[in-house]
Amino acid sequence: MLATLRWLLPATLPAILFAVLVHRTDERREPPWLVVTTFVLGSVAALIALVITKRAAALTGLDERVSAAGESGALFFLFAVVAPVQETGKVAAAWPAFLSKHFDEPYDGVVYASASSLGFAAVENGFVLHAHPTGGIWLARALLALPAHVFFACLWGYALGRAKHVKTRVPLFPVAFLVTIVAHGLYAHFVYGRGPGALLAVSPLLAVMGVVAWLLGRDLRERGERPSRIPSSRTPGGSRLSRLSVLTQPPSLSAVRSALTRADEPVKIRWVVAGALVTLGGMIVGLGAGVFAAHALHIDLSTVDEHDLTGAAPALLLGAGLLASFPTSGWLVARAAGVRTLLEPALACVLALVVTLVALGFAAPFTVVFGLAISPIAWVLSCFGAWIGREA
Repeated sequence: MLATLRWLLPATLPAILFAVLVHRTDERREPPWLVVTTFVLGSVAALIALVITKRAAALTGLDERVSAAGESGALFFLFAVVAPVQETGKVAAAWPAFLSKHFDEPYDGVVYASASSLGFAAVENGFVLHAHPTGGIWLARALLALPAHVFFACLWGYALGRAKHVKTRVPLFPVAFLVTIVAHGLYAHFVYGRGPGALLAVSPLLAVMGVVAWLLGRDLRERGERPSRIPSSRTPGGSRLSRLSVLTQPPSLSAVRSALTRADEPVKIRWVVAGALVTLGGMIVGLGAGVFAAHALHIDLSTVDEHDLTGAAPALLLGAGLLASFPTSGWLVARAAGVRTLLEPALACVLALVVTLVALGFAAPFTVVFGLAISPIAWVLSCFGAWIGREA
């Protein structure tokens, strides 16, 4: 009885969240029957995806676990089979809603994508926990996989919502879908592919997912509202919002996109190169600060082991120091360059990350995956620091 409840109760969590989603959905905009249908189709898609991935694993001898297929084999299986099949299944489940007449607002893409992903996660979590009846680590993995499923679906759901109403030069959905597959593969590699200690690496990823999902949702809600109801970036007196308000009211996606373009003057290449050097220096200082903190707390970093959750915890000090360096360097570059946009600090961060990944590829190839996973977080943090430090 207890063994049954162990996998059955966590598997019902996505269904509970789905019930909350249906309750909060405006019946005048989204008919409940269509949202429920999308949830059921997501569950069916999960069953089909499980059959396909198991069949592919049996035919190829590959697995998503590094311990079973090796580093390269596990990554290939995740990026070539698991992530594409799962995301395609969720898209297929939401596609009937996308084609219906009820899909009439940009935010609908997020609603139906969430319903599809929650149905998918309910079935997947049930099978995963049923296959591993013991060990709290699998409960943690199932719980960590749930928000990721929803977030990845919201990425392409956002693109569907935009594509339904806005014609752009670059197709949004194919780009968002490819980004989703890459992000899904990297995330699943840490949650299911590596040892328990690797679960600690997803904590900053979850934080960034939450922020990005909130920004995407706000952007779509504003696009569905009348222009008069959209908050203005200026005060009634015509002055810009203060720098302090950036911390309490994050900028809109349109404002960020505008700040990442250069229309009036050429890019300051010298500040991109200098900014990359500043970012690299900040990364070294951040790692050094983590090592110093570990020494002050009498923590032996040589005992870090990804196969032991408690043994991997000291690595959080290094990660915290490293991540803290990016908003600091972004702020320094923006202030020193005297720019009004984010373009130079953003390009400087990209250049520094490329140099770092290339160096890691020669020195320790297995760490490149960790570098790729942390790169989007580092770029967002760098842009955040530059947004605060840029000229008004």
